[in-house]
Parts: sequence; C-alpha cells; structure tokens
Amino acid sequence: MTKTTAIEVHDLTVAYGQKPVLWDIDVEIPSGKLVAIVGPNGAGKSTLLKAILGLVPTTTGFIRALNQPIDLVRKRIGYVPQRESVDWDFPITAQEVVLMGRYGKLGWIKRPSASDREFAAACLAQVGIEAFADRQIRQLSGGQQQRVFLARALAQEPDLFLMDEPFSGVDAATERVIIDILRVLRSTGKTVVAVHHDLQTIPEYFDWVVMLNLRLVAAGNISDVYTPENLHATYGGRLTILDRITEAVRTGTVRSEQDISSKIT
Repeated sequence: MTKTTAIEVHDLTVAYGQKPVLWDIDVEIPSGKLVAIVGPNGAGKSTLLKAILGLVPTTTGFIRALNQPIDLVRKRIGYVPQRESVDWDFPITAQEVVLMGRYGKLGWIKRPSASDREFAAACLAQVGIEAFADRQIRQLSGGQQQRVFLARALAQEPDLFLMDEPFSGVDAATERVIIDILRVLRSTGKTVVAVHHDLQTIPEYFDWVVMLNLRLVAAGNISDVYTPENLHATYGGRLTILDRITEAVRTGTVRSEQDISSKIT
C-alpha cells in the first residue's frame, strides 16, 4: 500500500447468516478522489461501506483506512447514512444534529464550546440551510435532511467521507449543492466514497469507480473501467440488451437502476 491509498480492502467476505453479501473483495481506493460505488440492488454496496466502518462483522479479510487499522482512525472518517435508516421522529434540531459532528473532538467529559457551536453553524451555512438551524429534523424536507447529515459530517472535519446514496430522493438544488461541496473537499485533498445509482452522472461527478455485484467486477479511473463491458458484467442479466441501455445512458433517457429495469422488462 502506498501513502496515497485512502482505503485498503483485502480478501473481504461478509455474510448474513449463511448468505454471502460480499465475496473475496480486494480493492485499494486512492486518496483525494471522488469515488462511486455502483452495482445492482443487493450487490453489497452499503455493506461495503459498513464493513469499512466496522459496523458489520466480517467473515474473512481485513480493512485499513488512511494507512491505519480502522479503530485508530475512526474519528477521521465521516459517515452520511441512507436517509431511510434515520429515525426522523427523534426530537432533535438541525443544529443539534450537526453539533454531534464535534463530539469526537471533545472527549468524554467536555461540553461543546461556543466555538464548536459557531463551527456547526458555519457547516449549516455551507450546505445552505442555516435558516433551519432550530427546526426539528422531522419538519425538514428530504433534501434539507440530507444537507443536515452532510453538515454533520463536515463538522467532524474528517479526511475520509463515506456516503450511502447521498443524492437519493433529493431535489435538483440539493444535488447541485452536494456535488459542489464534494468537489471542494476533493480540492483540499479529502477522499469521498459514495454509493451512487445515477448511471448517467457518474462520469460527470466522479473520478473513480468501484463496480460490485457480490464480487468486485472492476475498480479504477472512470475513463478506464466505466465501460459497457464492465456494466454488463456488473448488472448481469439486467443488461442483456446492453447496446440499447448504453445508448439510453448516452442520450440521457436512463439515469438509474430502476430505469434500466423498465427498459428490459
């Protein structure tokens, strides 16, 4: 592994009960890149993120991040979960959620200082929803909720961001805010790894791609590995009419796995 590697995964297998959901994954993700993880539903994309974070048990293999074992660098990793996994009825404000990102820097006893609160407010401003700081999260729109959790990750000041479908269910304005922030993060040397479903925007938004379908199909620079052949290998029978799908992607009539399914059913 070189000093420019953000994540190193070797021989990783994850199973739920007797069912493998990731099988023998070997991949090294470079630092300072915007990285997409793509694959069909059930391919293990979210599981890979959770395995990197140590949130699910692994059957075999090992993972390192930022040249260290995960336990030693956990505070340097920011995580944006799927919106569907969050209890939006929990009585907490947007400002309080973002302030959670500062807790890793406070230790066990310290309370957030005025400067921590100012930093959290600045993160809310960075994602464009400072006006909603005191609003309960359940009162926010889907796009606003996603911005809150991105702001929480920013408040942590990590070197590595892991994001599970950050663009899912958001409006066009929020999508533009998110990608602009990700590009700023990249310009400062940060690494962003995101599960992503929009096949059309992958070449526009990302530098690097990991293509999964239980096993690793391909990983590398977009220009090298994001090809019709690897899409076919990743999506299997769902891309048996690959030429038609590739043309649809090129012309912008297909944007997601759901669109692909509609094309071939």
